[in-house]
Amino acid sequence: MFMGEYQHSIDPKGRIIIPARFREELGTDYVLARGLDRCLFAYTLEAWKVLTEKLAQIPFTNAEMRSFNRHFFGGASPAEVDKQGRSLIPPNLRDYAGLNKDIVIIGVSSRFEIWDKDAWNKYSEAAAESYEANAEKLTGFDLGIV
Repeated sequence: MFMGEYQHSIDPKGRIIIPARFREELGTDYVLARGLDRCLFAYTLEAWKVLTEKLAQIPFTNAEMRSFNRHFFGGASPAEVDKQGRSLIPPNLRDYAGLNKDIVIIGVSSRFEIWDKDAWNKYSEAAAESYEANAEKLTGFDLGIV
């Protein structure tokens, strides 16, 4: 499981350092994809397989699904972690997420996300304001919050 928030930067070659705790679960090979909210989603190969199987259950005759799949899978890329813990972010994905220098990597359960630092700060501020209201809307889920 991925959790936590880590501040990093991108080197001139487009590489980032994957947090050591994430590398333990991630292994050397993983998948990067366009995420929602203009960030990148990173999945273990196992989580990617589960996700693709779930998405394959939705009929391709559904126009919204076709559009989503084209954007999501068309932008996905295999990725790997080198011996120094670095990973190259392809230019198309760096452009999509607006990654320039300073980034934030956050763990989100079965995936982690890579954000431009300024975009993350803006998003995080707005999300903090609706955190409690959103928790109340998650009826039917036992969040274990006391």
